[in-house]
Amino acid sequence: MASSNDTIGKTLTVAVSLCVVCSIIVSAAAVMLRPAQQANKDLDRKSNILAAAGITGTNENVDELFQQITTRILDMETGKFTDAVDVEGYDARQAAKDPAQSIQLTADQDIASIRRQARYMPVYMVENQGEIEKLILPVHGYGLWSTLYGFIALEGDLNTVGGFGFYEHAETPGLGGEVDNPVWKNLWQGKSVYAEGSYSPKLAVIKGKVGAATADAEYKVDGLSGATLTSVGVSNLVQFWMGENGYAPFLANLKAGGV
Repeated sequence: MASSNDTIGKTLTVAVSLCVVCSIIVSAAAVMLRPAQQANKDLDRKSNILAAAGITGTNENVDELFQQITTRILDMETGKFTDAVDVEGYDARQAAKDPAQSIQLTADQDIASIRRQARYMPVYMVENQGEIEKLILPVHGYGLWSTLYGFIALEGDLNTVGGFGFYEHAETPGLGGEVDNPVWKNLWQGKSVYAEGSYSPKLAVIKGKVGAATADAEYKVDGLSGATLTSVGVSNLVQFWMGENGYAPFLANLKAGGV
């Protein structure tokens, strides 16, 4: 007489077997798709760097357009270029998690709420006959719900904003998510980061709108309606990265020709 299949032992055996098979399939798919995922990640990074630089194209010619970009590694402690790490494959986000490759920020320094800062950061340049036309700098900091990752581009004077935008965040759609609104991003273009002779950043997001009567309007950008904390987070991350613990020493060195 055949035994019944309706037993706890057989049910568990089938369930475990199914789980093992599914796990193997999912793991194999993840491994097989990893190169494609990395390629898409690189493509997205390059697209956003190009967008910050004001260079537009299609997904098909991103690699071709990116040949206009020179990538260098910056030592954040010296404010000078370094060959200490290889440009290809260097991941500043991963480095920021490694105490051996990052700098622990004090509470006073950490106005962007990032806790640790990678010691080395990639910076991107559009050059013409040895002169910098655009300098694209990675920035990140905490908003309301998430860390926002993006780029700020400076014109050749190393002070005027040429582009600004984020490529990754999880802010509230329709509120903090308006950081992706092209109208708001365009408000940054032409703004100044520093006053003449200073490397203390004045550029900030204000509460409300910048009007004709707003004092120092050249350093101020409209706040996001209904997203005060995200606006404050964006303002803080800009202040941090363009300040003395961010890129200010590098920009001073670059302007003086000492990088």
